[in-house]
Order: sequence, then C-alpha cells, then structure tokens
Amino acid sequence: MNIMEHSTPQFDCLLFDLDDTLYPSSTGIATACRKNIDEFLAQVFGFSREIVSSLRTEFYKTNGSTLAGLRKLGYEVDADEYHRFVHGNLPYEVIEPDPALRSVLLSMPQRKLIFTNSDKTHAYKVLKRLGLEDCFEDVICFESLNMAYPFNQQTDECKPHTAPVFIKPSIEAMKSALTIANADPQKTLLFDDNVRNIAGAKAIGLNTVLVGSSTKK
Repeated sequence: MNIMEHSTPQFDCLLFDLDDTLYPSSTGIATACRKNIDEFLAQVFGFSREIVSSLRTEFYKTNGSTLAGLRKLGYEVDADEYHRFVHGNLPYEVIEPDPALRSVLLSMPQRKLIFTNSDKTHAYKVLKRLGLEDCFEDVICFESLNMAYPFNQQTDECKPHTAPVFIKPSIEAMKSALTIANADPQKTLLFDDNVRNIAGAKAIGLNTVLVGSSTKK
C-alpha cells in the first residue's frame, strides 16, 4: 500500500480501514474469522453446518456483517459475546510488526484515524502486533459507531441486543465516523480494501483509495 502516493496536501485527515488493509490478507486472519463466524451460527443459533457458510456470505453482502444480519432478522445477539466468539481465538501471532509502514505513517503530517467495523479489543490487538498503536489519533470502531444512537441504549422501548447495527458501508456509519473524527469529507481520504465501503464513502463525498485487488464485493 503506497500511502504517500495518495496523501497529498489537499487532505488533512486520513481514515484507514484495519483488517486486510494495514496488513495483508495472506496472514489468514480473515479465513480464521470466517470459520469462527460459521461456528457461532452453528453453536449459538443452531443453524445447520451445511448452510452457515452461505448464510454468513449473504449476511456480509446485504448487511455488512453477520451480527448486523442476525439483528435485522430479529435475533437477539449480544455484540460483546459475538465479538469475543469471533475474535477471541484468532492467531494474532501471525501478524508481524511493520516498521516500514510505521515510519511512513509517523512522517505524514495529516491527522490519521482507524475506521473499522471490528470491536475495540480486536483493533488494538492488531495495532499492537503491527507496532502501530501510537500512530493514530483515534480508533473509530464498532462501539463508537453504535453507542451514539439512542435506540442502542437500554430502554423500555428497545432491547439493545436487537437494536440495528451501524457499520460500513452504511451511510449512517460513514457520517458518524466523520462526526467522530470532526472531519470535512472533501478534505478526508479513506483507505479501504472493500469495494462496497469505497462506494458508501464516495456517496457522502469522501475521497477514497481501494487497497489491493479486492474480492470483497
């Protein structure tokens, strides 16, 4: 990922996706994560193992994540439980420090933030493995994208475990990230490996860079 090629002075804020963007997909983290999601669907909700893979794929394509898809169908899903199950036993040791990327990031004058659909614990584990934990002003993650919505709080009118999920590529998530970052979309550049996330970002005026040759369609 050649960051310097795109980070011209016209931008004052850079948003970086995390997984498969700051480190290569060849680590196998994404594959392990998919297997854990399949196990979650089978063990926690009793879906047949014959369909969990295709169900996960459909949830991802239509809702952005399995958690969001389950919530949309009316299932009660504790987000913390879901993230612990999916990320709890990932082989983080396969992610190696990237001193070259660290050097580039620290040399750039723009504000830099992580913008990920993952939970905070996973994000910080990845950043620590990469040696980049002090390269970013903030981490915009699942918790920060969803805690701002009043219907995600414990109320009589709404159970938090069934509340809608706001993540990329939704317009709501994109706008929320800009609000959290206090950034002007016209002066902000998003690096992401997902073509749908890129499209969602462009829809609200963000500048974008598609990282790698994405198969995440």
